[in-house]
Amino acid sequence: MGVVLAAGRSERLRLVTRGRSKLLLHLGGLTLVERAVRTLLAAGVRRVVVVVGHQGDAMTSAVQKLQPGQVETVEATRWEQGNGSSLAAAEPALADDDPFLLLCGDHVFADGALDALASAVGSAVLVDRSPERSAWEEGTRVRITDGQVVAFGKDLGDPAIDCGAFLLTSEVFACQKVAEAEGDHSLAGAVTRLAGVQPVRAIALPRSSWWQDVDTPHDLRLARGQLRRNLGLELDGPVSRYLNRPVSTRLSMALAPLRPSPTLISFIAFFLGMLAAFLLAVEHPLLGGLVLHAGSVVDGMDGEAARLQLRPTLRGAWLNGLLNRWVDAAILVGLAIWMAQDTFSNRTILLILGSVGIGWAILAMTGMGWTAVLRVPAAGERLVGFSLGGRDGRLFLVTAWAVLGHPMVALVAFLLAWAVSVIVRVVLIVRSVGVEAPTGLT
Repeated sequence: MGVVLAAGRSERLRLVTRGRSKLLLHLGGLTLVERAVRTLLAAGVRRVVVVVGHQGDAMTSAVQKLQPGQVETVEATRWEQGNGSSLAAAEPALADDDPFLLLCGDHVFADGALDALASAVGSAVLVDRSPERSAWEEGTRVRITDGQVVAFGKDLGDPAIDCGAFLLTSEVFACQKVAEAEGDHSLAGAVTRLAGVQPVRAIALPRSSWWQDVDTPHDLRLARGQLRRNLGLELDGPVSRYLNRPVSTRLSMALAPLRPSPTLISFIAFFLGMLAAFLLAVEHPLLGGLVLHAGSVVDGMDGEAARLQLRPTLRGAWLNGLLNRWVDAAILVGLAIWMAQDTFSNRTILLILGSVGIGWAILAMTGMGWTAVLRVPAAGERLVGFSLGGRDGRLFLVTAWAVLGHPMVALVAFLLAWAVSVIVRVVLIVRSVGVEAPTGLT
């Protein structure tokens, strides 16, 4: 069960919102409220309650379009008193769901930032132990003793702040009533009193992760920048990291308002790859190389679109892999035809080379399956990428040598890079299996 607090007005963003709720602002193609809902669903929550207040009708209309059957709204009639009163409005809708994940709707999180919080037991809060100075000055500070939160407050001097994400038990509603009776209508007041009656664990934000509270136009710009930088993958090789992603991530952010289908982008990359293979086969190396590199850039955008829209799927990843293998086979065939036209006259050679290309695609697709099942260590995948054994590196080698007019070198470089990637993966898998095997013996 999840709850999104989306009832506030946000005076500091009024020049951007023009009186509308800031949760209806778009970031990476999604409104802030939709991004919060999808963040909870991605964390494993099956049902989300969105608490609305300011411009409640507009918010309700927007929320009703999201994930029918999984998302509902409740109205906080006293939302102006504080976010503690907004929390109280969610109590009737939660029934016996305990504990529940709570997000402040104007907070944006990196992929996986909530995983540790969602898997915690009992009450917990996600905390940033080393926030930037500006975030610390604006945020709600957290006092932590022996891994447990004992107090929240803007006036505390402690270095940690909360990230606007909580795992709470139903006891928080009784604590909210106590805080309200004492004149404290804040969420921080309710959770502080909860910490007085039960342990509230402090879950540290992962070092490789990030979050952003969107309260000002500057915060919105920071969130956009963080979101774009987060579109890359940790396992990206040097070609993707320094050549492809700087272009593809900017294109993805520019196209985000259109919410392009990741599957459509996969097919566009497929078309560009096939076109490049044809151009290489008919001996247009410069144009073929440029189109091939464009296809390599676009090939990264389907995953970026899925991550922006918080809807990556195994089916999409499998389809992208399948299309990539067939493009790779076509590139091999195109290079072989180009090379054979200058070197051979026997059409049988072309048939053999074409068969090798198709056979390679089938072999590579099979290899993709078993390496995924056996889980190559992350360090190994990084080694593959930096040795140009990843697909981005292989296509870059083909582009470079094709533009220089050397089809045989391009073909050999492609095959050698792929062979290196296979060898590295096999060695690492064998080593990992060998290390893990003794632990299973009794």
